[in-house]
Amino acid sequence: MTKRIMAALAVALLAGTAAAHAEDFHGFDPATFDGAPLPPANLKAMVVDAMKATPPRNGKNYVIGFANLQRGITFCALVEQGIVAEAKAAGVDLDVVDNNLDGATALTNAESFINRNVDYVIEFQTDANFGATIMQKMKDAGIKVVAIDIPMPGATFFGVNNPRAGFMGGSYLAQAAIAKWGVDKVKAGYFLEGELPQSGPIPAMRTGGQVAGFLASVPGFDPSHVLKFDSKNTLEESFTQTNSLVGKIPAGVPVMGTAINDQATTGILRAVKQAGRENDIMVVGLGADEKDTLAGEPAFVASVGSFPERYGNWLLPIALETLAGKPVPASVLINHVMVTKQTICKYYPDHPCAPGESAAYTFPQAAFETNLVALQKDPSLADVKNLIPTK
Repeated sequence: MTKRIMAALAVALLAGTAAAHAEDFHGFDPATFDGAPLPPANLKAMVVDAMKATPPRNGKNYVIGFANLQRGITFCALVEQGIVAEAKAAGVDLDVVDNNLDGATALTNAESFINRNVDYVIEFQTDANFGATIMQKMKDAGIKVVAIDIPMPGATFFGVNNPRAGFMGGSYLAQAAIAKWGVDKVKAGYFLEGELPQSGPIPAMRTGGQVAGFLASVPGFDPSHVLKFDSKNTLEESFTQTNSLVGKIPAGVPVMGTAINDQATTGILRAVKQAGRENDIMVVGLGADEKDTLAGEPAFVASVGSFPERYGNWLLPIALETLAGKPVPASVLINHVMVTKQTICKYYPDHPCAPGESAAYTFPQAAFETNLVALQKDPSLADVKNLIPTK
């Protein structure tokens, strides 16, 4: 893999955290790590150092709990595969459970980890209402946690740079739509947004960023033509909700959609196509994990890449670094890139690139920084300002 691609896949720390925490731990430094798998020898050396500081609770070997969001979702399956591979390479046991997109289930799974006396937990759970309860139980049990994509109080955060990823997707969709239909026709169109309210204000920065990025790139777009719905993080629910909305949209006008993830975005696309509106629809996803859909569906023009298959390359070292008593940043955010039909092979060689060039795209930096200022002033985000980038 070329240095350029490796750089594109690297994770960037928020301003201020890198200098405070930068430290190499057997080849892992969150400030400079490029996300490539570390050699097994490095991971095993991490385990040795960690055991000196924090002996395994069973007296033999580390057991790390991983509670997946929902194992049937492509993104989540890729995250799990990466964590499993890293745990095997490190020589630690992995206890995997399925939160099944349900807060009560996540709480039950957390209690089972405590009962099984695991050494560390990687938590991927969607219901913000259960986060504090789960973390209090973990704190009482003396178990450290890293939370994926949806923050939990007191846990290290790893995952999506929600404001930037959302703004990228929304602005790309607007610019691609204008390139296809022209600005006047786009202004007469409708923008569909698949939200995920149950996950709280942090993922809402992603979907809110998608709306803000779109509107920043289409000045004068009618706000009443922004149609939001609860996608519940699934293709099926997104399809159902879009199916009820598309009949209200006049025939022949553009329908532009995006959502919390690639799956919910695909639900928008399928519903509009089923309504016989294939020529009217354009979508941009988030995650770039539905690679077949991105490569094969003409109207699925791009996705904001998060590279879930590489999450494990970060999460296992974060766990071991924590167990070793090393300083770990409070938050580590993905450095996202746009993945298009013309660039997909650069990131996923098993998917051929389409001929030609991607649509011209300019990230609206000034508008994005204005959006960040508004987020910093949002009282609902007062406790998580470390998850809002500075630029």
